Amino acid sequence: MYSYFSLIKFSHTIFAMPFALLGFTLGTLHSSNGFEWKILALVVLCMIFARSAAMAFNRYLDRDIDEMNPRTKVREIPAGVIKPGAALAFVVIMSVLFVATAWFINPLCFYLSPIALVVVLGYSYTKRFTYLCHFVLGLGLALAPIGSYLATGGGFDLIPLCYSFAVLFWVSGFDIIYALQDEEFDRSNQLNSIPVVLGRKGALRLSEVLHFFSATMIVLACWQQGLQYENFNWIHWVAAAVFLSMLIYQHTLVKPDDLSRVNLAFFTTNGIASLIFGTLVILDVLF
Repeated sequence: MYSYFSLIKFSHTIFAMPFALLGFTLGTLHSSNGFEWKILALVVLCMIFARSAAMAFNRYLDRDIDEMNPRTKVREIPAGVIKPGAALAFVVIMSVLFVATAWFINPLCFYLSPIALVVVLGYSYTKRFTYLCHFVLGLGLALAPIGSYLATGGGFDLIPLCYSFAVLFWVSGFDIIYALQDEEFDRSNQLNSIPVVLGRKGALRLSEVLHFFSATMIVLACWQQGLQYENFNWIHWVAAAVFLSMLIYQHTLVKPDDLSRVNLAFFTTNGIASLIFGTLVILDVLF
């Protein structure tokens, strides 16, 4: 069981889960049913199932590439810990559970669930033919806040859409930073990424631009929340300040000639940003 948790990098759920819970919390303000524990549990399960399917499929599809890459050859499939067939079966099971769980939420979520699967599973193919792969990953995680908002029965609204765009730019930006580690390997194996196309300096500049857009979306969402909801106050601005500070901080950690702190910038900094931001804004909504 531990091997499968490692296969799907379960700890990385911290990136999108707070935004999913934030979307759910905002949605309850527009729902005639108010807060429902059942829907909350189903939203969390959908997040877990969809992300597990996506990560396992990525590891399955990239098993030969991972075996050639010194950085990734220790992963579960190339290392022989999990068989490729078992990983693919896991993908199928998680995908079925995701669609089934969406059916229990509401018809709209059920009808949209196959589209969400196409996005999150399709990402694994993109590095083979486009350097825009980082944006497809960002799009997959960007479905979390708007998807959980729709789960409460709310329609499309500006605030959850702002959060979805914030996640899109945020994730795309930090995935570019993460991809710096494999620039030489990707180039030599005809794999596509922003670092391959723009080089380290250009990739870092683009990541900064994307994070500026993400920060803009966060500020816009907070501003709109202040206009729409009387129970929003200074706490959500503190949350925004923390998130923006973490965006800035991670760009001080990675230099074109020094990638030694990529993991700190990628996982720790962004995990803290998401967790603190989501928690503070949710508390602001509830209390």
